[in-house]
Amino acid sequence: ARLAEGGGTPPLRADGARLAEGGDTPPLREGGGTPPLPVAWLSLDAGDGQAARFLAYLVAALRTVFAGIGGEVLAALDSPQPPPVEALLTTLLNEIVAIAGDSSTPRGAAPAASAGAGFILVLDDYHALDAAPVDQALAFLLEHMPPSMHLVIATREDPQLPLARWRARGQLTELRAADLRFSPAEAAEFLNQTMGLQLADDDIAALETRTEGWIAGLQLAALSMQGRSDTASFIQSFTGSHHFVLDYLLEEVLGRQPAGVQAFLLHSAILERLCGPLCDAVLERSDGQSILEHLEHANLFIVPLDSERHWYRYHHLFADLLRQRLGQSLTAGEIAGYHIRASQWYEDNGLALDAFRHATVANDVERAERLMESSAIPRHSRGALTTIVEWLTSLPEPVLDARPLLRVRSATMALMIGQTTGVEERLQTAEAALADQPQNAQFRDLLGQIAAARATLAVTQYRPEVVIAQAQRALEYLSPENLTFRFTANWTLSIAYYFLGDRAAANQTVTAALAICRVTGNMFATVLATSHLGHLQEAENQLHLAAETYRRVLHMAGDQPILLVNEAHLGLARIHYQWNDMATAERHGLQCLQLTRYYDRTLDRHLFAQVFLARLKLTQGDAADATALLAEAEEAARRNNFTLRLPEIAAAQVLALLRQGRVAAAAQVARQHELPLSQARVLLAQGDPAAALAVLEPYRQQVDARGWADEQLRAAVLQALALRLKGARAAAVQTLAEALALAEPGGFIRLFVDEGQPMAELLAEAAGQGIRPAYVARLLAALDDPTAGQRRPTAPPSSLPRPSPLIEPLSPRELEILRLIAQGLSNREIGQRLFLALDTVKGHNRHIFEKLQVERRTEAIARARELGLL
Repeated sequence: ARLAEGGGTPPLRADGARLAEGGDTPPLREGGGTPPLPVAWLSLDAGDGQAARFLAYLVAALRTVFAGIGGEVLAALDSPQPPPVEALLTTLLNEIVAIAGDSSTPRGAAPAASAGAGFILVLDDYHALDAAPVDQALAFLLEHMPPSMHLVIATREDPQLPLARWRARGQLTELRAADLRFSPAEAAEFLNQTMGLQLADDDIAALETRTEGWIAGLQLAALSMQGRSDTASFIQSFTGSHHFVLDYLLEEVLGRQPAGVQAFLLHSAILERLCGPLCDAVLERSDGQSILEHLEHANLFIVPLDSERHWYRYHHLFADLLRQRLGQSLTAGEIAGYHIRASQWYEDNGLALDAFRHATVANDVERAERLMESSAIPRHSRGALTTIVEWLTSLPEPVLDARPLLRVRSATMALMIGQTTGVEERLQTAEAALADQPQNAQFRDLLGQIAAARATLAVTQYRPEVVIAQAQRALEYLSPENLTFRFTANWTLSIAYYFLGDRAAANQTVTAALAICRVTGNMFATVLATSHLGHLQEAENQLHLAAETYRRVLHMAGDQPILLVNEAHLGLARIHYQWNDMATAERHGLQCLQLTRYYDRTLDRHLFAQVFLARLKLTQGDAADATALLAEAEEAARRNNFTLRLPEIAAAQVLALLRQGRVAAAAQVARQHELPLSQARVLLAQGDPAAALAVLEPYRQQVDARGWADEQLRAAVLQALALRLKGARAAAVQTLAEALALAEPGGFIRLFVDEGQPMAELLAEAAGQGIRPAYVARLLAALDDPTAGQRRPTAPPSSLPRPSPLIEPLSPRELEILRLIAQGLSNREIGQRLFLALDTVKGHNRHIFEKLQVERRTEAIARARELGLL
């Protein structure tokens, strides 16, 4: 067994308990309540490297268990020409068997509890020896050891012994760094009970994470905090530069290394992760891989990141120390040179985001700007975009003033990750900086980019007139080759035209946007435009076509963590609701809500999902929960000035109020928001069909003229019910027939089922007249099923379902890959970063999805955040 990292080697008990460092060595037990096994303990140092001396000390240790053992061996060692070591060890082993017998009972001690229980020999600090003769002697001893003898080797380095062979035979038990680290619970017990601190759970978790469970690091931190009143602030600042950690690591680790290894450690500390070729490029040497393997072998606070031993990283506290020392020994310019070489290596190896990060640390603005503009950095990756936005935000004003493009990118990329705060101010500053620039083609194109960004911002603010003005300005100024921003202009135009009710123009401009996508192949843009196309198809009552479009969006996104697929999920939720597939509708609705919670709260994405889920709750009989959800949505809409969303929320509120029998309140909401369909529904509830028809007829004419197919259908359904209530049954059936003709191609069911018994009676009359018999029969069957749409929700009001614990936990490698997924890396990028085959990454993804019980990346991220894994 090997003990890793730290000062004194902590003794172990065989039952797995860890003992505090220092103090007397206790007897080891095999477990439970069995008597302690006798222990022979030998502490070694550098002077014990001669085989004869090692054997003499070994006999002395054994004599603490078996009095008088090894006399013949000691006598032979004193002779002028001692026999070979193997002969001496053979003599010693035979004597152990003879003295210990089956029970291995030491002389003068009580018999062991069971025959053959044996004794334990501990060789402590074996790393202090660097002697092949001793390694050979120990290998011989291990190969011929009697069953009653157990050997424990405590060492900071792997001994030069045939470990692989013993490991394959199942004869080797290893306790490595991960086994010796304190868990959060153990860290809490150690810090608060053993060290007498009273730390909060959050502080303990932060300290455990910072030290990575390293016991000596926790102890040093605890010593530093004794007597402090501001322990929380200390923990936040605790790094490898703290003087206790600094002194310990300097003395125990760094100072003991040869000058060449020290230089390698210091200069490679600028890298968050290391591999041989990268170190060779950065440090301008050729032995990087061999040194990394040496460092791992020597347990110098280095952590392998893959099973192939290609990528490594330093322990966090050790890395802090190295970087501090590097800052003391080199100038800022010299350190920047290392980062530039790292950036070049990453760029050459197709890792553009890492190249960008090192360029920013080196303050090489020109290089960082070039990398930022390259297509190698995925624009759909939230992690990559956030990294760029943070860098742009950190740049000093003079740098930004000299480069207006950087200000424009700061605004446009913030919008791409759902941030709207401060965007207009950045655009205004960029315009001011452009005033001093020559008015050439590049100048005009930047003005076009600013206009396109303003159009996007206006979309989030529901200002369609502003959107149209800015988008048209963008198309006027943008270069014909700037397809990225020309897409943005067309896409925002389509949104604005839809807001204003011009659906023909909306279809025309989204078609133009998709044409650009086919040229650029930009998946992020394609998802945006295709999702909007699905919404337009829904508005045309083309539910099957829209569902296929939304599924195409999810397929395009694949494993990419694109939040924008929330719109596809919501579209599928609405469609499956209409198809009376309530379980699928709820699943997509909840998935949409989960994704929208990662948006800036100044955006309205979550409102769509809340309104849908409120309607779903109404069908499940939860009018109170639906009302609560809608009240929350209304408050958010008013707080953020989402005025164009208020009518949609109000229409759902009218339904909820009517379901609760609060007709007067429903009437007030319908009047306040001038909702014709809601007003007609209230009038029907009040028993006034004539008034309802007076509202519906002009509205029906209006939507017929505009060609709004979805509103035509809804109005026709209510007209049919109003005519029936009025007593005009023939006209009611005729109007219902018109509605059925509009609805049957899309497969609408809930549109009719939600109207309850009056619709059932009207459909029965239609069936009697042979109107669309198959479709009407399906609708009547759904109305006759009392359980249709009544499955109880699994979530409490206004919340997502509580996450259940995982049946099978994620492995460390799966957690590592999950975190990279959450950062926005694709499978290929994860493979490049971890140097894993693409199929291997996909295999890990499958295991992650199975354990999290999800189907795609976005769901995995949301689920992992619920479980606290991210």
